[in-house]
Amino acid sequence: MSLAVAPEFSARVRRNEPLSRHTSWHVGGPAEVFFNPRDVADLAAFLRAAPAGVPIHWIGLGSNLLVRDGGLKGIVISTHGTLDALARLSETRVRAEAGVACARLARQCIKWGLGPAEFFAGIPGTLGGALAMNAGAFGGETWQHVLSVETIDRAGRTRTRAAAEYRVSYRKVIAPGPEEWFIAAALAFERRPGDNAGQVQTLLARRKASQPIGEWSCGSVFTNPPGDHAARLIESAGLKGFRLGDASVSEKHANFIINHGRASAAELERLIQHVRAEVQRVHGVALSPEVRVVGVP
Repeated sequence: MSLAVAPEFSARVRRNEPLSRHTSWHVGGPAEVFFNPRDVADLAAFLRAAPAGVPIHWIGLGSNLLVRDGGLKGIVISTHGTLDALARLSETRVRAEAGVACARLARQCIKWGLGPAEFFAGIPGTLGGALAMNAGAFGGETWQHVLSVETIDRAGRTRTRAAAEYRVSYRKVIAPGPEEWFIAAALAFERRPGDNAGQVQTLLARRKASQPIGEWSCGSVFTNPPGDHAARLIESAGLKGFRLGDASVSEKHANFIINHGRASAAELERLIQHVRAEVQRVHGVALSPEVRVVGVP
């Protein structure tokens, strides 16, 4: 039996939407129900009308995400192309909605003479995902700049929470309550007068030189263990270029796994497991995945 959707939304949801169209690895089975809200009010109305107990998943640019070939049961809410308001609140404060691409946030902050924000250009996703995992790049981390967040729950209720209400660490954020999702954040930066336009381009050039930009990947697959780098451990275990089917460990950066065009989610997941097992065998280090693996095999 198909998942019931309120009549006012039935014409706007997509059923059995292939998530391979919405992930940076270009793999993933279908979403039972896929919905792209127009704005926060539309999202709140949709959540209020959603059947109780149905799983709700969120997707932005689809990086840092492996959806298994069997897809996702329940509802997938996409913030791509929506929830993308970005405004300056004061001399040093910015409000950005969850669907704002991190690269856009970096560029706009540079235009406003605010920093350090250029590191956001190295995060291949949206602010919502960056908030959920305390994403970082080039030595900067998202929650270093968070003053407060706006959230929404299953009942469509919105609230504002101070950053101090969250327990934040390296690539991990623990919320004060269950099933509350980020819809926006207020961020604090410093005034950086002068011509800073070249900073983002410099970092993007550095990223392009060291990472397989332009190939189908999810970004970094594993978090860095304390005092070391996952890429170094993977490379020294002899895994650079190792291939399973149409998935391989990148020759350019060992903490990236590439879909060469025809890999399945199952192949990618097997390769992740193989890399973890080999690094454990060679180095005695248990790598922790940074990528989220979800869905039905």
